[in-house]
Amino acid sequence: MAARLVAVLAVAAVVLAEHLPHGGNTAPRRQQTVHVNRAPAPAPAVHAQRGPVRHNTLSTVRRPVPNPFSTQQPTYGQHPTRPTYRPQPTYTPITPAYGPPSHSPAPAPSYGSDQPACAATSGKPWCIEDKDYPSYEIQAAAERNADKLLTLYADVADLNTELSVDLPHYQTEETYLCPSETSYVRPLRAINTEGKWRIIVNGIKVHYETLTQTTRLEECLNPGYACPLVPRCYESKCLQKSIYHRFLVYDPYDQYFPFAVETFKLPASCACLLGASTLEH
Repeated sequence: MAARLVAVLAVAAVVLAEHLPHGGNTAPRRQQTVHVNRAPAPAPAVHAQRGPVRHNTLSTVRRPVPNPFSTQQPTYGQHPTRPTYRPQPTYTPITPAYGPPSHSPAPAPSYGSDQPACAATSGKPWCIEDKDYPSYEIQAAAERNADKLLTLYADVADLNTELSVDLPHYQTEETYLCPSETSYVRPLRAINTEGKWRIIVNGIKVHYETLTQTTRLEECLNPGYACPLVPRCYESKCLQKSIYHRFLVYDPYDQYFPFAVETFKLPASCACLLGASTLEH
């Protein structure tokens, strides 16, 4: 107890000596007050612990598990970069500018529906001259089908009789009432009885034989007019008469056997048609 008292007195003496002036001057000194603004210290946080706390030296990082049914991209890790272009597939069919292709079969050509150029020049339903006559095509087709073609040609070749091809012998007492013009021709094209133009086989060589088809034509010079040698007291009119001919024709659209025999109606004679008498009784 005495030791503690001595220590207290010593401390008080030291404090008193610091406040007394040096040199025995007992006048009191003016004290300067320095005010220091200090921010209030934060209150210590008090954590209430209900149980013992266990500290693990290895910190465990928990990452969120992505939802497999969600389309939202995860926020962690690196996102894969997407290309800024979208390449087109090379197998995409390209529609042509003239429209989609048609799968329907093309219509078969109508052979003989168009009028040939030679018909515009002659003005008749047959052509004696034709600059577009397909001689080489007919020649090649005839060589490929020579045996069958010659058999078919023999059927029409017998029609060239003396009266149909050669000039008949006129009697001296015969008189033609209507003027006409007679010719013997080998037509290259003509209109058949169905109204279609056909290519007639003429001047084609097959096995050293030339296939020709000749016919006799007689045309009225003034059809529909009165017969010049008939008296005017009778009604008369010049009338064109025709006859049917069979010709061997070539069909360029037939790939199997482009030959056939068809029928044609051609002028054969010029007759005078007499009517009733116009005399008054």
